[in-house]
Amino acid sequence: MGRPRKWKRVCGLPPVESFSGGWNGHDAPILLNVEEYEAIRLIDLEDMTQEECAAQMEVSRPTVQLLYNSARKKVAQFLVGGGRLEIAGGDYRICGSDGPRGEASRCHHRHCCKKHGNCPH
Repeated sequence: MGRPRKWKRVCGLPPVESFSGGWNGHDAPILLNVEEYEAIRLIDLEDMTQEECAAQMEVSRPTVQLLYNSARKKVAQFLVGGGRLEIAGGDYRICGSDGPRGEASRCHHRHCCKKHGNCPH
């Protein structure tokens, strides 16, 4: 029996879930899971360190590093080779929700305020 998965906290689902960029000769899309998307968003867009990202997502820094490296490789594969990139699935829960993949009523984290414009701080 394997180790149970830990839910990663994300601030929300991506506004765009699929990208298309030329034909790479394959029907299967490149799949980026939601927590990989969140790691790239927090580190590259919000300028967080891996440690800050780990604290936000409630996981260890090595877990963030694995997510981030995997996401970067998939994005590079899409940019270089084309095809379809889809963002879906994973082991996550949305900020403000009680359970996994639940809808958030309102996120209360400062870096989300810029994105959602609903900062209570």
